[in-house]
Amino acid sequence: MPLAATAAWQALFEVGGLKEGQKVLVHGGAGGVGTFAVQMAKLKGAYVLATASDQNVEFVKKLGADEVIDYRTTPFETIAHSVDVVLDLIGGETQQRSWGVLKAGGMLVSLLGPPSQEDAAKYGVRAAFLGAQPTTGLLKEFADLLDRVQIKPHVGKVFPLEQARQAQELKRHGHTRGKIVLKIAD
Repeated sequence: MPLAATAAWQALFEVGGLKEGQKVLVHGGAGGVGTFAVQMAKLKGAYVLATASDQNVEFVKKLGADEVIDYRTTPFETIAHSVDVVLDLIGGETQQRSWGVLKAGGMLVSLLGPPSQEDAAKYGVRAAFLGAQPTTGLLKEFADLLDRVQIKPHVGKVFPLEQARQAQELKRHGHTRGKIVLKIAD
């Protein structure tokens, strides 16, 4: 939880500059970082759009998303317009298509790798790559939010340590809901 929550917080607020009343698009809203991003953005008063597969649409709505776009049936750019911040947790073609949904001066933050500064300039937006750095202050803030049940971690699947390989394979193929946990002992 500490790294996923830190990544979501730093991407949205420290790098993305997301503020109350602004619009954010979270790609991968049902994933480990995405679940925290949706909850935190909503908690801070943003209008939250998120992409997810059809089996996760209701789950992501319950996290607080105002609109959830089933990326398998609906191109997100037909719904998302004039977005202040895009949190890219998918990359590739999804990132390329995201430039056009940002409003002038908006920000695309990627956790996967440095986005193209040339593309950002072409669209009149900003772009950044984030490698999350947990701090004591943030971890205390998250502990407080957890204690007050303002954010909740979501565990998608628990594997015994002996099945670490299967857990890694599941993570590598993506499409998990929440985080994957390795159980070390009973």
